[in-house]
Amino acid sequence: MSRIADRMQHLVQSDIRRLTIECDKVGGINLGQGICDLPTHPLVKQGAIEAIEGGKAIYTHARGLIELRRKISEKLHEFNGLTYDPETELCVTVGSSGAFACSVLATLNPGDEVILVEPFYGYHLNTLIMAGIKPVYGRIDLSTMALDRSSIEASIGKRTRGIVICTPSNPGGMVYSREDLQWLAALAVKHDLLVYSDEIYEYITYDGLKHISAATIDGLRERTMTLGGYSKTFSITGWRIGYLAAPADIMDKAAVASDLLYICAPHPLQRGVLKGLNAPPQYYEDMRKDYATGRQMICEALEAGGFRPFWPKGSYYVMADFSELGWADDKSASMELLKRAKIAAIPGSAFYEPGSGRGSKLLRFCYAKELPVLEEACKRLRELK
Repeated sequence: MSRIADRMQHLVQSDIRRLTIECDKVGGINLGQGICDLPTHPLVKQGAIEAIEGGKAIYTHARGLIELRRKISEKLHEFNGLTYDPETELCVTVGSSGAFACSVLATLNPGDEVILVEPFYGYHLNTLIMAGIKPVYGRIDLSTMALDRSSIEASIGKRTRGIVICTPSNPGGMVYSREDLQWLAALAVKHDLLVYSDEIYEYITYDGLKHISAATIDGLRERTMTLGGYSKTFSITGWRIGYLAAPADIMDKAAVASDLLYICAPHPLQRGVLKGLNAPPQYYEDMRKDYATGRQMICEALEAGGFRPFWPKGSYYVMADFSELGWADDKSASMELLKRAKIAAIPGSAFYEPGSGRGSKLLRFCYAKELPVLEEACKRLRELK
């Protein structure tokens, strides 16, 4: 008898973590993992330090500090145009990945199907698999940054219960338009689908585009779980402070799942985010401008180095086609790039249906780096061709 559970048999360490380890071995520049090693906002650090020095070390409420839930509720109202009761419809989670895991456990049964939109975030796939959920696949057309609606419709079967979207998307960089979300709402109502909307990159959009939360669309509020967090907003990826906003009946069970899995998000770090949410609006605009500069730098460097980047409309990742460089496939390309330029990038197939062959001519790059590091990376990329 195997000592390993069936649900874990085919799960392995992600390419993202594997490339980080390989990059560390050679002292390279990691443009693979979305580590976001930019400075943490001073208010966030101050809030956490004050909490630690003030002895805020015990468990919080399982749903998180009520003060933080109220502040997140205010943010959702002012920025997203959403109204959620902080007592019954919000939970502070261990990152947005924790929010997704808890929402899946609360709403789906083993054998159910859920649509992932390629290219997808790999942790969404593996969380579904661990919960016994069968992923089915739709697609984004990277060349147009548009949903391939026919592929999504074709993926729906008798056991399909939901769809996962990520807007702005990791890794594709697509920002869902109001028209996209209205189409999705009609589809969800027609097929009685739940919507898991990962919006952690909500502040990072370009070209005048504005983030639109799925739950603001008629027909979606009552069937949408909004996943958010502060790893990217405040450059605290290791703190693991996220949130889930959902209808009260779903939240009742998702909060139980969060309690059983994690007990609570780290107390002093919750207080750091609470203080950070007092940052002025200009902070978010400056962040967006900085990432827009990074996007310009890396996409131009990739083009000069022989890649064909798909310029993102949001988030801080770019997918790039390396066909002109002659590398056989994405895995060999990632290792060749690490060898020649000491730059880590993630094989594109990590974001597509396993075994499908899709993404095999793509690499994903993350440009959430301090300017001197990004400048050096861009210099190395330009020298490839």
